[in-house]
Amino acid sequence: QAKECNGVKAPIDTSKPNPNEVEFDNLYLDMNGIIHPCTHPEDKPAPKNEDEMMVAIFEYIDRIFNIVRPRRLLYMAIDGVAPRAKMNQQRSRRFRASKEGMEAAEEKQKIRREILAKGGILPPEEVKERFDSNCITPGTEFMDNLAKCLRYYIADRLNSDPGWKNLTVILSDASAPGEGEHKIMDYIRRQRAQPNHDPNTHHCLCGADADLIMLGLATHEPNFTIIREEFKPNKPKPCALCNQMGHEVKDCQGLPREKQGKHDQFADSLPIAEQEFIFIRLCVLREYLERELTMASLPFTFDFERSVDDWVFMCFFVGNDFLPHLPSLEIREGAIDRLVNIYKNVVHKTGGYLTESGFVNLQRVQMIMLAVGEVEDSIFKKRKDDDDNFKRRQKEKRKRMKRDQPSFIPGGQFSPQALGNRSSPQAISNPRQAAFEMRMHDRQNSTTSSSPNTSLTSDGSPSLAGGIKRKAEDSDSEPEPEDNIRLWETGWKQRYYKNKFDVDASDEKFRRKVVQSYVEGLCWVLRYYYQGCASWNWYYPFHYAPFASDFEGIADMPSDFEKGSKPFKPLEQLMGVFPAASGNFLPPTWRKLMTDPESSIIDFYPEDFAIDLNGKKYAWQGVALLPFVDERRLRAALEEVYPDLTPEESRRNSLGGDVLFVGKHHPLCDFIVEQYKTKNTEPVDIPPELCHGIQGKLTLNENAVLPDQTVESPVPMLRDLAQNSAVSISFKDPQFDEDFVFKAIVLPGAKKPAPVLKPGDWEKTNNDGRPWRPQLSFNRDRKPVHLDQSAFRTLGHTMPRERGMPGMYANAVPLGTYGSPYTRPLLSGQQQIPKLLSNLRPQESWRGPTPLFQQTPQRTAGAAPLLAWNRMLQSQNQYQPSQYQGLGGPMSYPQRPEDRMDRGRQV
Repeated sequence: QAKECNGVKAPIDTSKPNPNEVEFDNLYLDMNGIIHPCTHPEDKPAPKNEDEMMVAIFEYIDRIFNIVRPRRLLYMAIDGVAPRAKMNQQRSRRFRASKEGMEAAEEKQKIRREILAKGGILPPEEVKERFDSNCITPGTEFMDNLAKCLRYYIADRLNSDPGWKNLTVILSDASAPGEGEHKIMDYIRRQRAQPNHDPNTHHCLCGADADLIMLGLATHEPNFTIIREEFKPNKPKPCALCNQMGHEVKDCQGLPREKQGKHDQFADSLPIAEQEFIFIRLCVLREYLERELTMASLPFTFDFERSVDDWVFMCFFVGNDFLPHLPSLEIREGAIDRLVNIYKNVVHKTGGYLTESGFVNLQRVQMIMLAVGEVEDSIFKKRKDDDDNFKRRQKEKRKRMKRDQPSFIPGGQFSPQALGNRSSPQAISNPRQAAFEMRMHDRQNSTTSSSPNTSLTSDGSPSLAGGIKRKAEDSDSEPEPEDNIRLWETGWKQRYYKNKFDVDASDEKFRRKVVQSYVEGLCWVLRYYYQGCASWNWYYPFHYAPFASDFEGIADMPSDFEKGSKPFKPLEQLMGVFPAASGNFLPPTWRKLMTDPESSIIDFYPEDFAIDLNGKKYAWQGVALLPFVDERRLRAALEEVYPDLTPEESRRNSLGGDVLFVGKHHPLCDFIVEQYKTKNTEPVDIPPELCHGIQGKLTLNENAVLPDQTVESPVPMLRDLAQNSAVSISFKDPQFDEDFVFKAIVLPGAKKPAPVLKPGDWEKTNNDGRPWRPQLSFNRDRKPVHLDQSAFRTLGHTMPRERGMPGMYANAVPLGTYGSPYTRPLLSGQQQIPKLLSNLRPQESWRGPTPLFQQTPQRTAGAAPLLAWNRMLQSQNQYQPSQYQGLGGPMSYPQRPEDRMDRGRQV
């Protein structure tokens, strides 16, 4: 974490050893997982404009970089044009987001009118343009501007940050086709196939998608780590109507806001906590899988790497971005465990593994699927029993809570207060009257049937402070969506095909067509994970999956794909995935095709569409029944409007490539500069000895960042880089024949990481009932700095209590945090805070001037280790402003006047 003093953040010197006690070589950023939370965050106020969004993205990357500190490569990958199989899911997401946004706005206006009609109090409505997250799609102006901003950001960091000094940076923006995480995997695969690749490279991939775990396992790299935000459920969110915490829009009653703090000093503060991150170490997951998948007495040689590939393949049945999951396999019902158990039972009969380097053996897969099909009926019946038992327990819980509810909850000064609540209750002006009302209400409660939560005002009428419950909450059961399939009853297959596909289950030809498409999908997905995109045009043409018991005779089904397919162009993809409501991101004549009733493709853009809950409870879990886009009809319609594109729109509609950046200290810098001086237009190979073994082709870039040329800032609040020394050039991965197969093996020379799990880790289940807590750093035996209870009591006496910052000791320097210099012994003369670049030029950093407290502190102590309490005292000496000196005696803590008076009584 960056230290802050007087509102100024001190830059972190990332060239120093990683405080997590591990050194990473390569850091890969799946940028869409960064762009979305920075542009429309859920737990804090949204940025006011696009410039603030860009700065938020820069700060997020800095935060990740400070934690990981890669030494060789930083690879930033933004989602480009996706394969057609993915576009169907993107289309569903964007149509649903548009529909849900409009419905939420209408519901908000409706509730607002109801509350105001009842005399409720609401803040005035903000006239603010809603940010349409659909613009985070290749081809839009937003993504084009983002690419420019990232080029500026990279140049700035290469010029001014010592941690970037010898780093190679590759930016793959939205103009380069492919999903971000798959562009990263393609890069790793192609580098692994080179003779100069280091098999012990330590990779770190940043992203929150679960499929990154599968992709990481599919590389078979021994050192692969994923960093992601730590998920903390049930984060409090303010109500969108009254901006108060503790309830949602549908429960808002328009009550006056309670005073926050003694002087209402916390009125505008939201409970914002710094986002925390966790590492997922795939080498540890591999240890678990090795124990889980190891099988004895096999008729063939056991190969752990091949069994990992089979495990990854089986996970696709439970769900992925390209295929609907099988009806009988739900991940929350332990589907992965069920598949592994079936796999271990059947693999003796298969004669070998299910997959090899991304290619599927369908005859063996058929045996697994038919084994699942044999237990489908019992799975559906158990699902129904579990669901009924859950509903029964919930009903009993509601009755118990209703029975135990107090008959009357007083308000004002007598109202119950949560422990630790910093806001004081509203004082009562007439306590005798309040006591009288409580007695009267208690008497009325025994004779009337008034709601137990309704409080009365002085004239006996119900007040708004009492919660008026809605009818749905008063009933013992919630309305259930109608289920016409009834998978737990006989005849479920007949009803499923009739309702979902509108065909009879006896239509073997149609069922075979569905199964063949699904089998093609399984082969396509595995190839996508292990070899790259087999076909840009293939997609699964149904909304629902077949049953496992339908996978008969799949061994002879073809699983080849057309060669030479090409991706869509960016604006063509926008036409394929956008609803008409997001048409403002398209050229006017293209937009008209979405809304004109006479358009030949108007049926692709329904204003409303059905959502089939498909046995689920919530709409977001259901299936959006959208028409599939016919590629031929779409291209025919676009031919007529292509001439209307401006030169700028035509540029955004073209496919681009990756760009490589290095700073002046990098060994490759002079080689690249020489290419620009000689104006060599032919692609040249990267000398691997100059670039940590990285190989590929370099070609001159038209919009290159060049030394001694000013890099203009695309963000007005950030200054231009007048003295630039970084350089950029177009980069292309090593190319291979279309039939080349990347081997899914551990490379020769790779060292297996030391085992992490101990014998006791195999037996522990659910952390022995304790809440799970992540381990700090990669060193399992690391001892964190600790203060005992007496130290905390002393801090409680000495620290000021009225603070605007969250946390109990917010003004104290945290001990044991990332990069804290106070967690290890200090040698004589060692600097407490690193003096970073003493000759920082103003244009080299947009962080502001170097703070005064970076000056070297004067110390006379020797090399003795600092105890925790002494470290805290020294840290306070470093960070307290000058006006506090001398107030607190030798401890130099800021003290309240009353504390100074009673100082003699403190222990």
